Amino acid sequence: MELKKRYLLDQVVADLQQKMVFVTGPRQVGKTTLSKQILGPHTAGYLNWDISTHREHILKEEFPTTPILVLDEIHKYRSWRNLLKGLVDHRGKTLQILVTGSAKLDAYRRSGDSLQGRYFDLRLHPLSVAELKITTEKDLETLLKLGGFPEPFFSGSETYAKRWTRLYRQRLIEEDLVSLESTKDLGNLELLMIRLPALVGAPLSLNSLREDLQVAHKTVANWVEIFTRLYAIFRISPMGAPQIRAIKKEQKHFHFDWSLVQEEGARFENMIAAHALKWVHFLQDTQARDIELRYFRDIEGREVDFVILEKNIPLLAIECKLSDPTISPHLTYFKKKFPNCHTIQVLKTCKKDYTDALGTRVCSAVSLLSTWI
Repeated sequence: MELKKRYLLDQVVADLQQKMVFVTGPRQVGKTTLSKQILGPHTAGYLNWDISTHREHILKEEFPTTPILVLDEIHKYRSWRNLLKGLVDHRGKTLQILVTGSAKLDAYRRSGDSLQGRYFDLRLHPLSVAELKITTEKDLETLLKLGGFPEPFFSGSETYAKRWTRLYRQRLIEEDLVSLESTKDLGNLELLMIRLPALVGAPLSLNSLREDLQVAHKTVANWVEIFTRLYAIFRISPMGAPQIRAIKKEQKHFHFDWSLVQEEGARFENMIAAHALKWVHFLQDTQARDIELRYFRDIEGREVDFVILEKNIPLLAIECKLSDPTISPHLTYFKKKFPNCHTIQVLKTCKKDYTDALGTRVCSAVSLLSTWI
């Protein structure tokens, strides 16, 4: 499979005509490649804080005279926000500025005046079925095993992907986390990162993690939040509606690199979650839609894996199964409570595509995911 350009490229180019653009996402998801595609021949306009010679130019404010300036990982510089404000105020009319980073930049605005109104924010996600134009279950299986990060996916090797994932996790903790957070307990942080993939698919119990790691509840909650800020994991909350007596507190977590998850059913659910979040973030970032990804669970234990809501109204409910075409009674219950919500049971292996009397569709993951971004 060939990938000519990333799905955000045209949006970034268009947004740069109006404002500074922030592109964030997990490390090694393709932000640097995207940036260099946008720069084209103006390669001197790329400065990366992690490269010592580039860092010296940034600190001295010696910027190249190119029409586009890309500042990569600049959020690791304590005064990055003031630097950007100065650049926009003095050169914003003649210079297009693209800022990329492997952390949620709004979480690392440390000092200075606000950048509010000076930028558009876009989030870059791993490769997906639609972006790769996958049409077969065989290619879907490859994506499920290797994950959606470009380097391990295009390697085509499960062994290489596993080695890449181990190194990725190590660098995330030893480089990104250390440069941005004050925590020193790296050993337990690494243990937490190793533990989390086995817990995908169920509400995440911070109390259980606290007991496993022998640390305070506040500490483990902070560590989970750090992994969220660094795009290692994402969390989704349950939807709440009085008529279904929903559980309102417990969040689920998933990994941007779903290849970390060993159990097949949980890995498939994680992949669907990552695709859904990519679609939701794209609609939020490019159309400013009030849309979000949740899940449903009530006090009787009925659960639907994912619900996409707009303005708190359920638009789409999704139940994930590997191969069982029998519609989940929990999804049927949800459909009866919200008849205007589209309901889909998505299967990894699917021999037939049909819709039942209530309007719930059973279809393959390829069919569903190819309609998203």
